[in-house]
Amino acid sequence: MPPRFDLIVSDIDGCLQPESNDAMDLESLARVARWNALAVERRDRPIVTVCSGRPQPFAEAMCKLIGNLHVPCICENGVWLYHPGTNEYAMDPAISIGDREAVREAAAWLESTFGPRGVSQQPGKSASVSLFHRDTSVLRAIEPRIAEECEHRGWPLRVSMTWLYINCDLKHISKATGMRRLMADLGLRQERLAGIGDTMSDLAILENVGWFACPSNAAGPLQTRAHYVAREPEARGVVEILDQLAGSARSITAG
Repeated sequence: MPPRFDLIVSDIDGCLQPESNDAMDLESLARVARWNALAVERRDRPIVTVCSGRPQPFAEAMCKLIGNLHVPCICENGVWLYHPGTNEYAMDPAISIGDREAVREAAAWLESTFGPRGVSQQPGKSASVSLFHRDTSVLRAIEPRIAEECEHRGWPLRVSMTWLYINCDLKHISKATGMRRLMADLGLRQERLAGIGDTMSDLAILENVGWFACPSNAAGPLQTRAHYVAREPEARGVVEILDQLAGSARSITAG
């Protein structure tokens, strides 16, 4: 029987791995890799790829870890489409030179203003800035100030928080624009995609797929909109979601 969906698009942090500094669940990720190997071999299930705010190198490594060498992934909240099989990088053409200059200006201001307070910038970003502090209350306290400054200076940035980071992304670039580029690149229809996410930024995945699921650690408001909420958190939850898609008669480990 043909698979119900053509592709599964999963967030990374909070789904395939912890957003915290906890170790990856390699046993669960190996099961996702087994799923992808069977997807290629048997063509009876959709490949799992990723859609993440993480920089391209991290998303590339995650694709290799879960055995996706065949389908592009979305990196840096929509800035990049990266194809792990052909090693091709495609920045969203809607990002102008002026946009990147604005991001660099904002990054310099953020460094000079909050760097002395221990706020660091995640390395590897090309057209966005992600801020980290070991105390998330520090980030929550400065988030309104950052949004206000971006508005005052005319920087076209959207300021939002994940569980542990402040993201400063170009307003016209998002996981949603990345999803639309991915669908156009592969010639896929929304109703033929499934998605997995855990934070409210993953509404951009939810709103561009035909079926959406969450691990148990997902934000409450996102869970209320999901078609399925796993009993398990993070990568174990993703494995449970894949088993749900495959049906109880054919689990990942059973093939």
